[in-house]
Amino acid sequence: MAYRVVHYINQFFAGVGGEEMAGYRPESRNGFVGPGQALKAAFGSQAEIVGTVICGDTYFAENLEKAEKEVLDLIKAFSPDAVVAGPAFNAGRYGTACGAVCESVRKNMGIPTVSGMYLENPGVDMYRRSTYIVSTPDSARGMKDAVPAMAGLLLKLLKGDAIGSPSEEGYIERGIRVNCFMDKTGAERAVDMFVKKLHGEPFKTEYPMPTFDRVAPNPPILDMKNATIALVTSGGIVPKGNPDHIEASSASKYGEYSLAGVMKIDSATHQTAHGGYDPTYANQDPNRVLPLDAMRALEKEGVFKKFHEKYYTTVGNGTSVGNAKRFGAEIAQKLKNDNVDAVIVTST
Repeated sequence: MAYRVVHYINQFFAGVGGEEMAGYRPESRNGFVGPGQALKAAFGSQAEIVGTVICGDTYFAENLEKAEKEVLDLIKAFSPDAVVAGPAFNAGRYGTACGAVCESVRKNMGIPTVSGMYLENPGVDMYRRSTYIVSTPDSARGMKDAVPAMAGLLLKLLKGDAIGSPSEEGYIERGIRVNCFMDKTGAERAVDMFVKKLHGEPFKTEYPMPTFDRVAPNPPILDMKNATIALVTSGGIVPKGNPDHIEASSASKYGEYSLAGVMKIDSATHQTAHGGYDPTYANQDPNRVLPLDAMRALEKEGVFKKFHEKYYTTVGNGTSVGNAKRFGAEIAQKLKNDNVDAVIVTST
């Protein structure tokens, strides 16, 4: 008898719509939908997609606990043996939702789960310990490789087969160490690697170190009294009503807003769109996150020459590294074009 599998996907891959339908409420459909067809082919006769659960990315991000329960209830109704979510590639909100669904299923149903994401998707760091996440390219162009890898790993889990290392199986490292026996001691293996390195021969470390971006600091401003200073924030302070609909989590955009002639913002004019912290105090006084009042006071005192009357804002909560880099590069270029000398970047 074939294993029963439920597939979780977002509104885009379900064919419901794009960003304009990201608030789509959870629903279920019998059988496969969209990329589920490729999963079905990869499973062959060994597993059947008995149902697909769909949820909009924004709905899930802005109603996390409620959406998680709604999706879980829809999954339970199919009585599945396993759940596969995605692949989400580098879509931050989608990846976060896939990870949350897999974690909830594992905790509440105790059945195998697999997802697929690009390494820099914020869902990876949040959920790699909760579920197996197959490493994928950053876009849906990698679907043809991602789906067979996810299907193969899920079948292994269902059969109770031994799961190999991340490099063998194609999943992202989970930070879990497994004891094993080797022919040589650690000291001997270390010397062997060192000798290979000295000879310029290839070798593979047993403990790869994380890599971090290094950004050289810019030189200090020497003439502050003639400088133009700008504000940029990842704390999500936006004009009242969030006119550009910046997402509460896993932002796909940033906002650019004028503060010309404005001396202080307040709860009547601004709010936070951020979903990663208690918004109460930021909404009471948005200057706590975007300190316009302090900047105007310093400008009046002559600490610097001019406040740049345009600010940029986004949400850092779960935002992918790729999007954050793009935001930063675009904002920096706009500030340079406006002859801004320095930026104060505030967070939450």
